[in-house]
Amino acid sequence: MSVMIPTWVGGDLVAVEKLEAHERGLRHKAVSVFVLCGNAVLIQRRALGKYHTPGLWANTCCTHPHWGEDPETCAHRRLTEELGIEGLALDYRDQLEYRADVGGGLVEHEVVDVFVANVAERFSLRPNPTEVMDTAWVDLDDLRDYARTMPEIYTPWLRIYLEKHAAQIFGRVDSPV
Repeated sequence: MSVMIPTWVGGDLVAVEKLEAHERGLRHKAVSVFVLCGNAVLIQRRALGKYHTPGLWANTCCTHPHWGEDPETCAHRRLTEELGIEGLALDYRDQLEYRADVGGGLVEHEVVDVFVANVAERFSLRPNPTEVMDTAWVDLDDLRDYARTMPEIYTPWLRIYLEKHAAQIFGRVDSPV
């Protein structure tokens, strides 16, 4: 089944198949979620079967809303589908835009609604193996350093978020990237 996502074509927002949006590098809607526990960020390693950026580390959850789907509803849906996480209170942070080559002739040109969930303690996950091959809680400052020194193991969008949008996503960030 193909997934139709909200995409701008000729100035109009229309439903376009997800793979086609990436093949053509079309500007489209997306959602990203970061789950935080103190200064630790929950990240995931994308499953090897993903059609782009397989095996790379990404933020907690990222996806595209289905046509007509509200961004927060989408964020909750994908937290459950990817990681088995339910019931988190999501805090809307901002809408960001980026364009990145994700390999294989595919381009992510996304207008992203970013959500953050703060949790009091780390909890067990039920990752969907077709979506996620590993998870880790990583100190935010360490993650920023790792993404800078080992960029090849992180998705382009996570590197962009950490380099250009950390203050918008995480609040005040003291150390420059």
